[in-house]
Amino acid sequence: MKIYQTSQIRNLSLMGNSGSGKTSLCESILFVSGAISRKGDIESKNTCSDYKEIEQANGNSMFSALIQTEYNDHKINILDTPGLDDFCNGVISSLRVADTGLMLINAQNGVEVGTEIHNRHCKNAEKPMIFLINQLDHEKANIDTTLEQLKERFGSKLLTTQYPVSTGAGFNSIIDLIAMKMYKYTTDAGKAEVLDIPADQKAKAEELHGQLIEKAAESEEQLMELFFEKGTLTEDEMMKGLRAGVLTRNIFPVLCASAKKNAGIDRLLDVLTKVVPAPNEMAPEKTKDGKEIKIDAKGQISAFVFKTVIEQHVGEVNYFKVITGEITESMDVTNETTNTKERLSQLFVSAGKNRTKVEKLSAGDLGASVKLKNTKTNNTLGTAGIEFVATQFPEPKYRTAVKTKNEGEEEKLGAALSTIQQEDPTIKVEYSKELKQIIIYGQGEYHLDIVKWHLENIFKIQVEYLAPKIPYRETITKIAQADYRHKKQSGGAGQFGEVHMIIEPWEEGKPNPSMVKVEGKEIKLSIRGTEEHDLPWGGKLIFYNCIVGGAIDARFLPAILKGVMEKMEEGPLTGSYARDIRVAVYDGKMHPVDSNEISFRLAGRNAFKDAFKKAGPKILEPVYEVNVFVPGGRMGDVMGDLQTRRAIVLGMDSEDGFDKITARVPLAEMNKYSTALNSLTNGRAIYTMKFAEYQQVPGEIQEKLIKEFAAQEKEE
Repeated sequence: MKIYQTSQIRNLSLMGNSGSGKTSLCESILFVSGAISRKGDIESKNTCSDYKEIEQANGNSMFSALIQTEYNDHKINILDTPGLDDFCNGVISSLRVADTGLMLINAQNGVEVGTEIHNRHCKNAEKPMIFLINQLDHEKANIDTTLEQLKERFGSKLLTTQYPVSTGAGFNSIIDLIAMKMYKYTTDAGKAEVLDIPADQKAKAEELHGQLIEKAAESEEQLMELFFEKGTLTEDEMMKGLRAGVLTRNIFPVLCASAKKNAGIDRLLDVLTKVVPAPNEMAPEKTKDGKEIKIDAKGQISAFVFKTVIEQHVGEVNYFKVITGEITESMDVTNETTNTKERLSQLFVSAGKNRTKVEKLSAGDLGASVKLKNTKTNNTLGTAGIEFVATQFPEPKYRTAVKTKNEGEEEKLGAALSTIQQEDPTIKVEYSKELKQIIIYGQGEYHLDIVKWHLENIFKIQVEYLAPKIPYRETITKIAQADYRHKKQSGGAGQFGEVHMIIEPWEEGKPNPSMVKVEGKEIKLSIRGTEEHDLPWGGKLIFYNCIVGGAIDARFLPAILKGVMEKMEEGPLTGSYARDIRVAVYDGKMHPVDSNEISFRLAGRNAFKDAFKKAGPKILEPVYEVNVFVPGGRMGDVMGDLQTRRAIVLGMDSEDGFDKITARVPLAEMNKYSTALNSLTNGRAIYTMKFAEYQQVPGEIQEKLIKEFAAQEKEE
């Protein structure tokens, strides 16, 4: 492959609902452009972009794949992305480096859930968008309904630039409103016979052509003047106007094709090279220190790593976009994120798993390198001393606990999950000391099912998924007092420690205690020392030394505090973390021989436990703010389901064609919510969730949790 300059490069993110034909379109593009001599297909499991075993087994894309081809002295980089929202990592990372989104529409189904979701990602990334209506050869293809749905959803920005003469089995011709010609495909070779528009299509074509010229002219003042002067625009002038409108997201052109028949692909490629903006026409990249860097082949080197893949027999493959300068083979660069040196010993361009070596990549181009030592997704490579802002991925929506079926494979499991995380940043893994579980977080149940498949089939680790425990918190609502004496005699030196303790709720701004009344008795507290601890799991512990007259030696107070903290880490009610408590040690006893640190640690621990149970204890549960985006007609079903989950609805709104419900929902009620929501809405609704706060659980649930914990302790 020859070296292309920035102005000759086109970067596209191929998007659309699962089943819209993205992978088949990639094959057709590679075939028609001459990059491959024979097309693969999904059924034969030999496509360029769906090359992973799990994708071939399931028949759909789960990872983004970079394919590159040449056409009309341009290099076209296409990132084929997954259609299912569970695998949104591929869409988001691809849009970060693409300059335009190519949205595929299934002519049978029109606007689908994937269309809506991918449009939202494209809008968030502020990238232009072009529509391609595919599968026009299918017997159920309906161009009129599809266009009507698109216009209803995307309004006046949608611009018809092509339409089929007919659809279904007889589809073989497209009316192109830019060239004002009919493109007829009589074979599957992908080369059109360019003909005059038939008489029966002339009036319709001229009407749409006039609308197209007006819209193209509006994009640029110079073109508007030409239009007023001549009353029309040339094909090149229209392309220029479309390009300007696409760049500002004021025009969404609509093209037509059949990837299966290779029909419309040559004209698609032609339009893409002339309408899709070049990388240096796009908005600049932003650095972590707030600078804006334009795509420019001049100057020092900088490149952004947008994707990492681990391949057998190869290791890590890092995919990157060159932002400034020109990268050459065997170049030494700095990883600006980790401040380590790297050598780009080999440079590649890709057609899925097939890679071709190149000597140089210019600014704006996408490429890959292998065997970099310390480079991951979201890292910046270069010599310019700048670091680009990392791609932001959505918060997880689904969680499960995982454990190995065979003992002794925990370390192997940890290494495998780390590798999986490198390839998919939307997966998070945590070992919860509190819950005593390894928790995997992802975008949905299917997403984590695929993780399980990888663990068992690629890494050869047999695992099982378990319901994740809930990270409850425990606290108190009133003041309480307790004494505890620890005494043990076992020949020789014994153990002795006695602690008198008062505990009460901690509240911001509450004055230090001086006189407290507990169980009808007033107890005076003379504070000798205060320790304030911000707890790692949230909240505070305030520890007061109120010992007078040397009842307990000061050297034993740290041991008492340690005993209290041990019980805070394993609360008395459910074993969950305790928080927001003030503890005052005001009296006790010690023995000149038998008192030691362990005695006072145990006395402090048990005094705290006894006082806690008398202090109106309550259990707090994590509550999340959930935003559900619901298609029309499904609001009632979704609201009803939320109410069964103890949700408190905060508001309802509309956004991007969806009804939006905002609610606070306990985490305990969100288990498998993505599966339930898909079932209620046929996969058309989506949701996000973010931690909001801890709230007290209802009394009946608290009682149930305490009983369950007591039964568990008895078993152990």
